[in-house]
Parts: sequence; C-alpha cells; structure tokens
Amino acid sequence: MQFDHKHFDKDLLIQLYAGLVKPRMIEEKMLILLRQGRVSKWFSGIGQEAIAVGATMALDSDEYIMPLHRNLGVFTARKMPFSKLFLQWQGKKEGYSKGRERSFHFGSNEHHICGMISHLGPQLAIADGIALAHKLQKEQKVSLAFSGDGGTSEGDFHEALNTAAVWGLPVIFLIENNGYGLSTPSSEQFICKQLADKAVGYGMASKIIDGNNILEVYQAIKEAREYCITEQKPIMIEAMTFRMRGHEEASGVKYVPKELFELWGKKDPVQNYEDFLKKENIIDDAQIAAIREAIQQEIEAGLEIGFAAEAIKPDTAEEVADVFVPYKAENTVITDSCAKSEKKFIQAISDAMRQAMERHPKLVLMGQDIAEYGGAFKVTEGMMEQFGKERVRNTPLCESAIIGTALGLSIKGYKAMMEMQFADFATVGFNQIINNLAKIHYRWGQNADVVVRMPTGAGVGAGPFHSQSNEAWFTHTPGLKVVYPATPEDAKGLLLASFEDPNPVIFFEHKALYRSVSGQVPDDYYTIEIGKARLVQEGSDVSIITYGSGVHWATEYAKQHPELSIDILDLRTLSPLDYEAIEASVKRTGKVLLLHEDCLMGGIGGEISAWISENCFQYLDAPIVRCASLDTPIPFAIELEQNFLAKGRLDESVQKLMQF
Repeated sequence: MQFDHKHFDKDLLIQLYAGLVKPRMIEEKMLILLRQGRVSKWFSGIGQEAIAVGATMALDSDEYIMPLHRNLGVFTARKMPFSKLFLQWQGKKEGYSKGRERSFHFGSNEHHICGMISHLGPQLAIADGIALAHKLQKEQKVSLAFSGDGGTSEGDFHEALNTAAVWGLPVIFLIENNGYGLSTPSSEQFICKQLADKAVGYGMASKIIDGNNILEVYQAIKEAREYCITEQKPIMIEAMTFRMRGHEEASGVKYVPKELFELWGKKDPVQNYEDFLKKENIIDDAQIAAIREAIQQEIEAGLEIGFAAEAIKPDTAEEVADVFVPYKAENTVITDSCAKSEKKFIQAISDAMRQAMERHPKLVLMGQDIAEYGGAFKVTEGMMEQFGKERVRNTPLCESAIIGTALGLSIKGYKAMMEMQFADFATVGFNQIINNLAKIHYRWGQNADVVVRMPTGAGVGAGPFHSQSNEAWFTHTPGLKVVYPATPEDAKGLLLASFEDPNPVIFFEHKALYRSVSGQVPDDYYTIEIGKARLVQEGSDVSIITYGSGVHWATEYAKQHPELSIDILDLRTLSPLDYEAIEASVKRTGKVLLLHEDCLMGGIGGEISAWISENCFQYLDAPIVRCASLDTPIPFAIELEQNFLAKGRLDESVQKLMQF
C-alpha cells in the first residue's frame, strides 16, 4: 500500500492515526464484551475504518454526515464521548436516544450527524435537503451521505442522485464497496464493473479510491468537497474495501471465501498506516503507546459509566410527549368585523400558501409541475413568478427523494411543503413519511417541519389510482398530524396552522371540493388550531360525525330531512382527534353515525367507534353505525363510482340507527 503524504504535515498525519486507531480499539473491546454476553449486538466496521475517519476529518465540523451501521469512525472523529456512545449502545436513558434506538440509529445536531434508519437508502435524500439549504443560503458547505454497495440497488439511491444532479446540489455520495450486501455478493447486486460507472448516467463526476488508505480517502474527500462547492454539483466516490467480520456478529462469515480474508488482511488500514508512519519516522513506539493508552483509558472509563447506569424506568407520559415537538398553537379569533371574501376551496388553499410564503422566508414549496405550470390543479399558479424558482421548485418524479429532501431542509431550519400530485402517489414516498418524518423526533429529538399536501378523494371519475381516500394509512402512525378540512375557511386556517406547526403534517384536500365549494374566507392571515373539531350544526336526534366530503353529504341530508334534528360534527383533524367534541356530540343525541368516504374496513370510523364504546357507552341509546364506501378499489365509470361511495348508503344508515 502506497501512502502519498506530500500534502500533509506531521501533526495531521498523527491526528489521522489517532482517529483511525480509536474506532478499531473500541470495536475490539466490543467484540470481547459481545462474546462475554455483556452487550447484545454489534455491527463491525473492522477493515473499513479509514473511510469513515478519513471522510469525517476531511469535512468541516459543521457539515452534516449521514452515516450507516459500520461508520463508528464518523462518531468518534466528531469527538462524541465514548461513555455516551456506550450508554447509547446499552439502551440507557443517558444515551443519545433515551434508550429508544439501537447502535448507530441516532443522530446529533450538536455533532452534525443525521441518524440512519434500517432502510438505508432514504438517508441519501436527506443529504440532498441539507445541501439545498446550503445552496439557498449561499453557504460554502457540503453534505456527505454514506451508502453500501448493496444500498445502491435501492430506488432511493437513484432518486437521491438524480435529484442532486438535476438541482446541482453540493453533495458527496460516498459508497463503501466491501463486496457484499449482508451475504449477497456484488456480482448479484449489479452488472457494471464499478459502481462509479453509474455516475455518468446522472451527469455526475465520480472517482474510485482505495478505501483502506486513509490518506487517499482524506485527500479524495477534500478534493470532492472543493469540487462540490466550486461547481455546485454532486459527486460520487466509490471506496473499495472489505469488512473483516460478518454483516453483524451473529451472521458469521461462512459465505465469504477464505482467500479474501487473507488478501484483505494484508491491506489492513490501521496496521499498514502505522507501519508507514514508523518507517517514515513520523511516529515512534512511545507515541503509539501513548495514543493507545489514552484511548484505552477513555474506553475503560466509559464502560464503567455505562455498566453502572441504571436500567430505564419507563415513563409513559414522557414517551407519549416526545412523539411530537412541544408546540402551543395560538388559535386566531375570527370575528364578524374581519374582512372576508368569497373564495372557492382551491382559492383558499392558494391564498394560505401565498401568505405563508410571505411570512416564512425559509418556506420552500416542492412538487411535480408546481412552478411554471402551477400544479396539476393550478393551486400554485403564479407563485413561482412571485417567490422565485428557488423557493417554488419543480421536482423530478421521485416522491421519496423529495420528502427526504424536505426533511433535510428541516434539519437546517427550513420549512418545506411537498405537494403529492395525487394522494395515491404517497405509496412511493411511504417509507420516508412513515419511518423518517414520523419517527425522527421521538428517536433523537430532530423535528420534521414538513407539510405534505395530498389532493384526495373520489367523485370525479378518476379511477383506482387517482381517487383513493388513504388518510387511515397515516392516522395509524404516531408522529404524524393528519388534517382534512371540508370548507374554504377551514382549508386556509388549517393550512396556515400546518405551516406554523414544527411537526410533520399530512394535509388532505378533497379534489371534488376544490371548485365546487365556496364560502366567506378571512382575507388576512389566520390559523385554526389543529386538533379541534367544528360543530356544523347542533341536534338532538342523531349525531353524524364526519369530515371532508362527508360534511357536505351530511349537511345536504339534514336539509332534505327537516323532521330529524341532526347533530353534525366536522372532525377537521384526524390525528390528533378531538375526543372532547366527540363525547359532547354523543351526549347530545345518544345515537351516533360515523360517516366517511374511505372504505369501511380499517377506516378511522372503526377507531372512533371503539373509543366511543369504551368511553361513552353510558350515553348511547343505540349501537354505533358506520357508513363508509365499499371495500373495493375505486372504479372509473361514474355509475360504478357513485355506487362505491358512502353517500348512496347514508339514508339507509340513518334509518337503521333511528329504529332504536
């Protein structure tokens, strides 16, 4: 192994050595503890330390890194105390995630590290978002995301690289090619000779380096950083390496040919670099011993602290409270004296976004065709001209990458709105929403200041892939706020409240209401508190608890049946639910009909019904009745669609309830 050290002074060469030795010594100790049964699991990076250490030390300390399982050197090079790292690995309250995460699935804004999730690929798009923030702020900074060779097979890899290339983002994509994705060899992951060859398809520069040579890694990342900043473009670095242990210790290494261990054992990044430094008289045995002794003392002291730490005492209130960023909304009081204008639902949405963009200079809108074209429904028409293309951004067709980018923007203090062209398309961004946006605050205290707008619903003959009511997918996931307005006034006030809220909000907008519903809407900026239902009308015979299009169905039905005193409650927010308002409606009538456009099975009506049965049973005079759409995909033909929708069974459901 050749070490070209002409670019490095002696102090840096020694610092790199100390940085390289530390994760190796920690790992060797952890493997001993694992065999002793004193720790439960370990993902080893032995043999790959030069990549994590060299890359981290080549960056500025305030540049974000997205590491993976085998990148202990990132954490140690960012000077995280070993004692706290060990507390993290032991699942102690004093670790970085309060015992809620394992090994390296955590982040720290103090150290500019973004915590990974097990799905690997989604982290690449977060690097895009952080780099976009750098670009918008004209900062001379980069972000760096790690990927394994196996991870390059994921769609998120393509989406993140393509977005970075199209938008000219200063991102370093660093691939650790160790030849295996768990046990699957690279020959079964990709056919091209080198992963770096893929870069040309993205119009991206690339470089292949020896990942076991710390000086080559350090120099390559330094040069890549300069390139990204100067050219305002991303770059791909493929670091060739090998892991000397299994994917994790329980998996073993039987699937790896023995000769590979012999070959790569001779390329050990720590031993070879140490031999080089001694040969060049840059370091001697006494200095090596001193470095190792200091590291050993830190390890032993950290182990003592970690093993002495008390077991976690679960606090249910704290667990629930940490799902969301604490946020106290201030509900605007709307009076008769407020200036109002007649607006369609879609105009109220557009009005809200304009006023939010004016109030929040760090709010960025992203989505397919939302710039010059104004979006599929023309909601953002004219906004690019008013706010510029940097803040109103057309995106490639890559929902997952854009949600990840939105999260990256949030990490840098921005607000982001992503327009899902149709709510149905959320399926291809589902992982980012469910596992990144929703869980990140609970996992390591980072909020996701992201609004995902979801044009939803049937009634316009759009068929199975443009008409689904999929709100129940998201109400099941802790960490997401789910908002679903029915009127123009609520649409504007709730959307503005969603932009104010630092937590992730999934904001549903019924397409059939866009231009069919109008109302008086305050002209000025105002918010409606998320989590508060609206009493549409008070009644005494039967309660219809509903939201979205169901509100209009219920109101129309009440007008057609004046003989019934119908209490109509518009939930407006599906997560969190306004249980106080639900209980009050139950008390007023004793008979409850839960109405929604979503299918019956798994719809939120079932959850509300169960809550009422458990908490309001004494007020009921009849069984709870649910009225929902058919448990089928949504058909295209208008006649079939009308048969599908719950509206056609509303009268039957009310009459069934009134028989009691």
